[in-house]
Amino acid sequence: MGVSRLRGWGGVGTMAVLCALALAFVLLLPRTLAAHHHHAPDRAGRQLAEGSQVRAGACEDGEAQNQTLAPSGADGPAIDAIKAREGAKRKLIVGVDQNSYRWGYRNPNTEGARLEGFDIDLVHRIAQDILGDPDAVQFKAIPTNQRIPAIQDGRVDMVVRTMTITCDRLGQVAFSAPYFKTGQQVLAPKSSPVTGYNDTLAGKKVCTAAGSTAYAKLEADRKSGTLPASTDISTTVPNQLDCLVRLQLGEVDAVVTDGALAASQAAQDPTVELKGAPFTTEYYGVAMKKDATDLVRRVNRVLVAYRASGWQASYDTWLSATLGRDSSASRPPAPQYLRTS
Repeated sequence: MGVSRLRGWGGVGTMAVLCALALAFVLLLPRTLAAHHHHAPDRAGRQLAEGSQVRAGACEDGEAQNQTLAPSGADGPAIDAIKAREGAKRKLIVGVDQNSYRWGYRNPNTEGARLEGFDIDLVHRIAQDILGDPDAVQFKAIPTNQRIPAIQDGRVDMVVRTMTITCDRLGQVAFSAPYFKTGQQVLAPKSSPVTGYNDTLAGKKVCTAAGSTAYAKLEADRKSGTLPASTDISTTVPNQLDCLVRLQLGEVDAVVTDGALAASQAAQDPTVELKGAPFTTEYYGVAMKKDATDLVRRVNRVLVAYRASGWQASYDTWLSATLGRDSSASRPPAPQYLRTS
């Protein structure tokens, strides 16, 4: 498909392209505020207030989000190592996105183009609990296909980056309980004949992020015949925003990504829209090293409190404009803690 013009460039869309073309993926965002009160560990009864702990079983599709550890406020080796960092380095190191609008992005209208979004709010809450300061965070911008390597290599303590919990990924990293529910959807120009995840994608070029669940789904469905064999899924990019840029340039016909991300991309360009209903059910979780059991339990304790107070306020601030005021479809179910060790 030739490049004849840019589709729907607006102020936010232009910003999106500039972010996507940035060469630096790693950023440090030092911020200091007065230390806040550190939360005391919860009692065991409160730890399981929003979930149930049952015997672990083999990971199966549709149940991966339950393969996590019960909440606890106890420190262990992973948390001790974080707290042992001295001076300016005493920060939680977190892999995030810096160009996913309303999730993790640099807001050009703030001083210093501050990093903001739904995922970023959660990071600050975790830092508050572990280090007593919500801004004791070193952010590292991580491409989609580098989320797991960044954790395994020890470049980050955790990744909070619209990361879907899957059985395959659970073989490589550990996840918290889910903090958001979404599903894959198709994004295409309003004028496009594409109507959703169906035969209208035949002969069309579809963009996904490398290492994403969207690409895995497309690949599996094309092999099984669910997706037309003529659908071209060869276009993969480091970050989801790069797909929007390819769509604006006319280099691809559609984008497949999580509906929550697609809605934010549609908000950046009024000439594109979501096509059809979600065709998967997925849950975002905080990813950590497999052996960082104390950190996983601590994050799960944070999430128990965050779901009760904080989650809705963050949703209202960042996502209600694109996903609607009713957040019920995005709230994850009460967690089950199937992993025992």
